[in-house]
Amino acid sequence: MYITMAIIANSKTDNMEEQLLSSKGNKFPVGTSCSTSVVLSTCVVMCGSLAYGFAVGYTSPVQSGIMSDLGLSIAEYSTFGAILTLGGTIGALVSGTIADMVGRKVTMWIMDLCFILGWLSIIFAKSVWWLDIGRFLMGIGAGLLLYVAPIYIAEIAPKSIRGGCTAAFTFMVYFGFSLMFLIGNILPWRTLAIVGIIPSLVQLIGIFFIPESPRWLAKIGLDKEIEASLQYLRGKNVDISLETAEIKDNVESLTKLSGLRYLDMFDRRYAHSLIVGLGIMILLQSGGTDAISSFASSIFIKAGCSASFATTTMGFIQLPFAAMGIFLLDAAGRRPVLMVASAGTCLGNFLVGVGFLCKDYDQMSQLSATFVLVGILVFAIFFSMGVGGAATTIVSEIFPMNIKGSAGSLAIVCNWFTSWIVTYAFNFLFEWSPSGVFFMFTFFSGLMILFVAKIVPETKGRTLEEIQASLTLLN
Repeated sequence: MYITMAIIANSKTDNMEEQLLSSKGNKFPVGTSCSTSVVLSTCVVMCGSLAYGFAVGYTSPVQSGIMSDLGLSIAEYSTFGAILTLGGTIGALVSGTIADMVGRKVTMWIMDLCFILGWLSIIFAKSVWWLDIGRFLMGIGAGLLLYVAPIYIAEIAPKSIRGGCTAAFTFMVYFGFSLMFLIGNILPWRTLAIVGIIPSLVQLIGIFFIPESPRWLAKIGLDKEIEASLQYLRGKNVDISLETAEIKDNVESLTKLSGLRYLDMFDRRYAHSLIVGLGIMILLQSGGTDAISSFASSIFIKAGCSASFATTTMGFIQLPFAAMGIFLLDAAGRRPVLMVASAGTCLGNFLVGVGFLCKDYDQMSQLSATFVLVGILVFAIFFSMGVGGAATTIVSEIFPMNIKGSAGSLAIVCNWFTSWIVTYAFNFLFEWSPSGVFFMFTFFSGLMILFVAKIVPETKGRTLEEIQASLTLLN
């Protein structure tokens, strides 16, 4: 509910201005019909992020139940949990190609089928192989989701609320993760998998009622469909001629500038946007987010905290701050939010490192649990408030249409691959030096601040065409 309120609130100023201009004889929307259409489409897409949050959060509460019922070893269950990342990498590799070939809506249908088949495989699993197949299919769906959903939202939303719409997508991931953790302590693992399938079923039906991306329609030359899609998204009384012309001109100029070869993204003229996209995705995961989420319980236990209390608190404290991020991205801008939030995750990692360092000194060992708990909570607050949402928003905005499929896919592959490296190596590094691994995360979180300050452009309040043209012209 308050996601919708946040997005509409961000557009009130624009609606007031439009009404004033309308009274002077210009053709602009009256009321919130434009925002309502975009919000409804965004809500359908957010069902996918809820499905992803369910998938990520599923393995933590069901571990003992699945291992007991199916007789799994620790190694087998670890494979079951980690295989989502492998599927995600494969899904990410083909996500841009599929989205460019068949469109954003059909790609989301394929994504939903992957999630549905994956959950069904887990629901009826009789052995570890069925579990792994199901988790792998959900990983493919997640790989498709993390590309096509933010791209679709960025392509349909007006510039005044684009950041809030994309941040709402990230919020639903946190919501799904937290909800799965809560009800997972109550429901059996097969019943929990039935709950997990619901968002994908809802989205599968909802996709029939939302328009295709007008920018993808422009790319394949469907002029009438572009106008119909934009008219639905902007409202019946809106003059869409200027926006339609801008989208068509941008796509035509990019098509003339470069063909549709996969390697076009490595052309020098796109170097800036490619460095920004890949850099953000790599630094995002190098800061330790997936490692901390995956192994929070073992981190708290090592520090001497109550794992159940700490992980529950961590799960729920993210929600209000993730909701705050919906407002902040359009109010303050992407760059300030990402830099401040990265400074917060840097501080959080540093406090955790100091906490584990205290365990080596008898007179300070009692402070270890406090430092670690506070540090992890600080990390969770700032990551959910800005790092995840701002990074996703920027990457969905910066690539021109003619390389969006290939460059966007590469960015998501970098995200998944870096996540796999960090998550796989974490336990070994944590055993070697608990404080050392978090000081490493501190370094990469600090590096994100410098990277954003020096290289990442501000995209707030600009159309996608303006953003992409400015980045292309810089090279």
